Amino acid sequence: MAKLWAGRFSKNTNELVDAFNASINYDKRLYREDIRGSIAHANMLVKCGIIPEADGVKIVAGLQAILKDIEAGNFEFSVALEDIHMNVEARLTERIGDAGARLHTARSRNDQVALDMHMYMKRQIVEIAELLLDFEREILAVARKHDKTLMPGYTHLQRAQPITFAHHLLAYINMLQRDFRRLLGVWEDADIMPLGAGAIAGTTFPIDRFYVAEQLNFTDVYANSMDAVSDRDYILNFLSFASVLMMHMSRLSEELCLWSSTEFGFVELDDAFATGSSMMPQKKNPDISELVRGKTGRVYGELMAMLTTLKGLPLTYNKDLQEDKEGLFDAMDTVKFTLQVYRDMIATMTVKTDRMKWAASHDFSNATDLADYLVRKGLPFRKAHAVVGQCVAYAIKEDKFLLDMTLDEYKQFSALFEPDLMQALDPEHCVNARVSYGGPSYVENDKQLEKGELILQEQEAKLKALQQKI
Repeated sequence: MAKLWAGRFSKNTNELVDAFNASINYDKRLYREDIRGSIAHANMLVKCGIIPEADGVKIVAGLQAILKDIEAGNFEFSVALEDIHMNVEARLTERIGDAGARLHTARSRNDQVALDMHMYMKRQIVEIAELLLDFEREILAVARKHDKTLMPGYTHLQRAQPITFAHHLLAYINMLQRDFRRLLGVWEDADIMPLGAGAIAGTTFPIDRFYVAEQLNFTDVYANSMDAVSDRDYILNFLSFASVLMMHMSRLSEELCLWSSTEFGFVELDDAFATGSSMMPQKKNPDISELVRGKTGRVYGELMAMLTTLKGLPLTYNKDLQEDKEGLFDAMDTVKFTLQVYRDMIATMTVKTDRMKWAASHDFSNATDLADYLVRKGLPFRKAHAVVGQCVAYAIKEDKFLLDMTLDEYKQFSALFEPDLMQALDPEHCVNARVSYGGPSYVENDKQLEKGELILQEQEAKLKALQQKI
């Protein structure tokens, strides 16, 4: 099969070169964008008097027919034709003749692929934003259900202070809401139309780039043709967003692995979201969480790969830029799968509230509250800290927790201890005493849950606005 660029060459390319050079095996997912962009380009060529209206009508009808064929599975992609652009154009020309051969007037594959990628990015951002919102809703629903479920909070993976399960989950809500804002930032960089930049220096034809942008719902048009064909910042920004999001998901994954262990026993994953062992019949493994941890590293690698690919490239287009797709597509797929499976896994897991509450009362995480108790009695905090440290050391020696000690035992260390100290040591009191903004008290939990709902509503409104622009 003759290449669409074969006029300059006296030999056909080697089959290995065809295979190595081709991107069709992965960029065929851009077919919707490629066809839609070509239709907009054809309409513009007619509007500007560059091609006859009759040819424009044939082109649009031919492209719409090819779209139906692809979606019906009746389109055979050819490696010899390298990419989605040439596969579509070759089939179009085959069907409608010279009219199809006029489609590529005033454009290059350099600005064509850039257009496809910008459009595809915008569509994927909307899909991911929808999934991210769904996951946020589920996390918030579980948090609301457990607004009074006590559990230990940890620093250095050591029990630190009592909190609620809702408070812990609300930390992830805040992370995910930042992720949503980052995703909107990716949209801004993707919402710039590159078509019309040509291969590097625009075109001699009197095209109307803004008309194309209007047809395709772009807010802006690249002001520099060289920047238009070489810019991949929006891809880097997406991979950066994806890396941070997956990092958050990986942190949650690690906690679910810990919490679902016998040693913690805080949650139990639904059987539908766990696996067993081929050898050990008792096992119930948190494979999804482990896989998310592993896939996070892969997404990081895709960001690093893209940064490395771009770092030494002179302007403008170089074939290296073909490598922008596989890693990006993989990261998109990974993010979408992760959000989907986690939404359902979180919704179906069992929270073992009694075990959490027991853990929060069988440790020394109320020690800070005991120090605060002495401070309220007039003792400077540093001295109170030392006294409570002595109390803890004594309790450990006696194989007790702070709530197990008697008032007489406490009075060995300070005369300021009085009968009301037991209330100060109660885990529920410890939690509800923390009324500072952003703290874990029931009152603050309610405020943060309501704030979370309001932010979700704002995000939904922003998502609806984006849905109108793809």
